[in-house]
Amino acid sequence: MLKVGLTGGIGAGKSEVSRLLVAAGAVLIDADKIAREVVEPGTPGLAAVVEAFGADVLAPDGSLDRPKLGAVVFADAEKLAALNAIVHPLVGARSAELEQAASGDAVVVHDVPLLTENGLAPLYDLVIVVDASPATQLDRLVRLRGMSEEDARARMAAQATREKRLEIADIVIDNDGPLDGLAERVAEVWADLERRARA
Repeated sequence: MLKVGLTGGIGAGKSEVSRLLVAAGAVLIDADKIAREVVEPGTPGLAAVVEAFGADVLAPDGSLDRPKLGAVVFADAEKLAALNAIVHPLVGARSAELEQAASGDAVVVHDVPLLTENGLAPLYDLVIVVDASPATQLDRLVRLRGMSEEDARARMAAQATREKRLEIADIVIDNDGPLDGLAERVAEVWADLERRARA
């Protein structure tokens, strides 16, 4: 089994790369998706979040009100750390379960947005960084996701710098250009990953 960490700044195109890798045959473990699953209604994760932050962080239907919780934790480093202390171990445990379920010769891609920020590179056999210039990221966030320029810049600033991400990269996928070039580059990377998995 080859364990691959996949990361990239917001708007760099990491989701598109993970989609292409899955289409090629990778087993995807998506940290963001798991982070949502572990706090769904009825889970011990959601119960722990409510215990820590109060029932105010719930939507009327009993699910987690993410924007409300975000407003609480992103303004207070201690509260963010408390939330991470609840969610991260649950995400880690679920990720490990999914990894163990994969076949022995699988290429398992862990899509982890905050891989650089949380110092997780050593957990993987290799790290792929999807890279795009800050100008390209900003353009995509504003044009394609409808964010205000101010919001887009704030989110970019909250992440690790481009330099820090590139420092931990074993493989860089440049995604500054058009999508057809990206598919070609991902196909090359996939061939390399399959070789490594068999080695």
